[in-house]
Amino acid sequence: RILATPITEIRQRSRRLERFAIAGGGAVFRNNCGQCHGAGGQGALGGFPNLLDDDWLWGGTLDEIQQTITHGIRYDADSDTRFSQMPAFGEVLEPAQIDDLVQYVLQISGQDNDAAQAAAGKALFLENCSSCHGEDGKGSKEFGAPNLTDLIWLYGGDAATIRHTITYARYGIMPSFSLNNRLRPEDIRKVALYVHSLGGGR
Repeated sequence: RILATPITEIRQRSRRLERFAIAGGGAVFRNNCGQCHGAGGQGALGGFPNLLDDDWLWGGTLDEIQQTITHGIRYDADSDTRFSQMPAFGEVLEPAQIDDLVQYVLQISGQDNDAAQAAAGKALFLENCSSCHGEDGKGSKEFGAPNLTDLIWLYGGDAATIRHTITYARYGIMPSFSLNNRLRPEDIRKVALYVHSLGGGR
């Protein structure tokens, strides 16, 4: 019945089926996802997203969560994986320009910053970063670009870490769980329902 019912309709059709799926999904999650996301889905600095909040790089609806689990992120072996790549701006910008960008990111995230450098960094941001992160810095789920204004960081939000991210870029990878039957389709659906139930799903 899990696969026979559209994932977005399971709750309204059968609360019992939903509870069964979430319980099973929790067990599958702990065995396959907890190593990176934490046993409770709390995530960790270093590129492992917190699944308990409402901050989603690629979308937090049931369908979007299922898509992410099914095909992964930047997982080259799956042709349907979601893909985006941040440039390494150390190859494009001068160190002083990167310093200005750092100050601007600190500013829009509400942290202490050098106002003069941030003003210069804003122009650089609009020219180099806004196509993915948006002119307001609030990110884009279309590109998996993080919101830079909410103090939720995958790698850290201090000046040194932001500078490293801008200079060298980041390239987080999540495996495809459908490839080579790593998880059965019904288990992928159960995990999606479980993750959505943690409180961060839309």
